Amino acid sequence: MKQRAPLTLAAVTAALAALTGIAALTAPAAGGTAADGKAAAAARMPVERSLLVCPAPSSSDIADTTYTAFTPGAAGSAEGKGSARLLGATKDAKPVLEPKEAGKPFGATASGADAPALTGSADGILAPGWTAQLTTKVAVGRARGVLGAGCTAPGTDFWFPAVSTAKGREDFVHLTNPDDAAAVVDIKLFGPDGVAKPDAGTSENIRIDPKSSKSVLLSSLVPGAQLADATAHVTTRAGRVGASVQVGEEGVGADWLQAATDPAGSLVLPGIPADAVSVRLVAFVPGEEDADLKIRLAGPGGAITPAGNEQLHVKAGMTASVDLKDVTRGEPGSLLLTPVDPKKASPLVAAVRVVRGSGAKQELGFVPAAAPVGTRATVADNRPEENATVLSLTAAGDKDAKVKVTASPGTGGGDAASQEVTVKAGTTQTVAVAPAGTGPRKGSYALTVETLSGGPVHAARTLSLPHEGIAMFTVQTLSDDHSTVSVPRATEDLSVLTR
Repeated sequence: MKQRAPLTLAAVTAALAALTGIAALTAPAAGGTAADGKAAAAARMPVERSLLVCPAPSSSDIADTTYTAFTPGAAGSAEGKGSARLLGATKDAKPVLEPKEAGKPFGATASGADAPALTGSADGILAPGWTAQLTTKVAVGRARGVLGAGCTAPGTDFWFPAVSTAKGREDFVHLTNPDDAAAVVDIKLFGPDGVAKPDAGTSENIRIDPKSSKSVLLSSLVPGAQLADATAHVTTRAGRVGASVQVGEEGVGADWLQAATDPAGSLVLPGIPADAVSVRLVAFVPGEEDADLKIRLAGPGGAITPAGNEQLHVKAGMTASVDLKDVTRGEPGSLLLTPVDPKKASPLVAAVRVVRGSGAKQELGFVPAAAPVGTRATVADNRPEENATVLSLTAAGDKDAKVKVTASPGTGGGDAASQEVTVKAGTTQTVAVAPAGTGPRKGSYALTVETLSGGPVHAARTLSLPHEGIAMFTVQTLSDDHSTVSVPRATEDLSVLTR
């Protein structure tokens, strides 16, 4: 066998020179090492690609749906390139919406029960903070109401407190697979007595074919069980999906229940409408330790404790609920859930079912616990009609917070407008910001919230589209758009050759 000749010192030196030359050309200008010799902090860079999934809007033949997509930025900017599209969640689908630039919302409409679930991607300058929303209005029937859902990134783990299998409720879990390989999903239901015994073979190994969607009626998973308040846990064994729950309640209305934020010891449920006549809190502890919670309502003047509902005990593995009735009493507010004993903070998930109106004019919506807006968060499809859009901002901690709220131009005209808002600690403030300018301000617009200073801020948008005396509405919470990622700084390290 022929032996390979060893590398000479000259060859190694030449190779090193080539490598370090390339490193010098590609490394950040500021270098990767601080003056004290420690590694510099990773840089934050804009994401290069974003993926969203939207559920199928409605099974009603008279449903009217509006899709809106938006990427924050300076409208009309020509710097950089990018593309974005929303298309049906099928292999041969055509684009439904193709935004062309940042800083300007783009919309499309669909009618009837055939509008599909959508998947979409954005790259280049349209990727950072890309946001999409579907809003459906059904005038009459069992599913009448305004149903709003923010399109979300696909994932593998979702919690849905406040679902139900009771008589008069139809709760469907919508599962959408955006990828080229099949996804396999499990669904577990937890009631007040713990995990509900599923019908054999129906709640596990649910296959979602590539580029397709499927809806699962929750009551079909536990035949005969009448769970008025329950929590659904959706997980994947393989692949990833988008998941949302569409709720229809006989005589009350319909809306989307979107996933609550990850389990945490303290939670904020922002943006409960001022005129809510019924607020029902549903909570679940996935761990092994019970949770004892303080319940407070953060309103414009500060945080108060609801009389008679100061605390809630949630047993581990079981769903607990409490009827807070008209807790807001004419003022917008947000629920704050904190452990009675901070040293015994059991992570939990929570959501509230909200009802406005009375008798045959009722309408329902849901507010899940939400993460803070973080650096920046956006909600699309806000309407310019009077009192149609209400943005609620909550500073849940012990520090005031300052944020910047920007309204984009509308799909039908107008100019961007911004306002800085200070939110006092422990309060909820409502803000009305709409596109400016002397031209037409028609169509929908986006609202972007940026944290400037102070403590964390939680936010939610209420969209009200009344119909024949019914206060039809939907609430969407805002969360950090994760428009940047941490990129480690590259450095030259020749010591690897001596190791």
